[in-house]
Amino acid sequence: MSPSVRTRPEASGRALSEAYDTALLDLDGVVYAGGSAIAHAVESLEKAREGGMRLAYVTNNALRTPEVVAGHLTELGIATEAGEVITSAQAVARLISEQVPAGARVLVIGGEGLRVALRERGLVPVESADDDPAAVVQGFGGPDLPWGRFAEASYAVARGVPWFASNTDLTIPSGRGIAPGNGAAVEVVRIATGAEPQVAGKPLPPMHRETILRTGAERPLVVGDRLDTDIEGAFNGEVDSLLVLTGVTDGAQLLAAPPRHRPTYVDADLRGMLTGQPEVEADGDGFRCGGWTATADGAGDPGEGGRERGRLRLDGDGEVLDGLRALCAAAWTSAGEGSCGLDAGKALARLGL
Repeated sequence: MSPSVRTRPEASGRALSEAYDTALLDLDGVVYAGGSAIAHAVESLEKAREGGMRLAYVTNNALRTPEVVAGHLTELGIATEAGEVITSAQAVARLISEQVPAGARVLVIGGEGLRVALRERGLVPVESADDDPAAVVQGFGGPDLPWGRFAEASYAVARGVPWFASNTDLTIPSGRGIAPGNGAAVEVVRIATGAEPQVAGKPLPPMHRETILRTGAERPLVVGDRLDTDIEGAFNGEVDSLLVLTGVTDGAQLLAAPPRHRPTYVDADLRGMLTGQPEVEADGDGFRCGGWTATADGAGDPGEGGRERGRLRLDGDGEVLDGLRALCAAAWTSAGEGSCGLDAGKALARLGL
């Protein structure tokens, strides 16, 4: 991946929707939040599609079927077919099907999305550890999943039945705040058994493989709001990524990102798909983007508390996102293969971030 946010040669001067053939879009925090469309999402996706870009919606949530997700997006004004939705349930079902015989029974701890995906791969969902399952699979089952389901999984896993998880996201956003995700449920079974599951969802390769197989993308662009799932998934798949700032990632987290969490591009929202991304250029000891120049100062003189913390400086004026892009270049170049520990507080405050 790129050492800093910059324009790839193939995207230079072109809208991202023209430079890449398929957008692999996360949903919550990118397209919608709390069930409602995020500002500018509907019209941006419509324009990208009209320009010839294919759209695919990639989600770690294994609860809903592709048909249900497509229906929700269509209700929001984004015409979507079920085949344009790829879920971690589909990815984990393929992973299981490659390791157990056709027609094998699979103990399901989760919702309808998992059951549909398993049947698609010729596997038989069952409900009990006493049903002689060939595998156990866990996926998000919603807030009302009974505690006894974790016991069923534990009984089978403790006997040595192979254990799979759609994803291990510890949290999931809800209309009332942040709730426990499938990763929290996986931890329950891990604690009870001491076993480790095979995981399919973002940021791991099975999910990227499932997405590419289903979309046929040749020049994909991952679009997401999470560094540790969307952007790391793009890194693992060796494809480019666009981080949008409509979800969970803020400026400070972005500047501190290690290499696997550094996006190729960054923009405020999905309108960034429709524009060319500006170059970030070396400028003396710093990096310039638009009217901004960012530099990384080393630690200051030794003081009473030891060496002072170095900081990121931002000079100039212009578009907020250009300033953030310049800061990313300075921070990530300074950090190298590590995480940037420089103080960016004043620089980010100047951008209102």
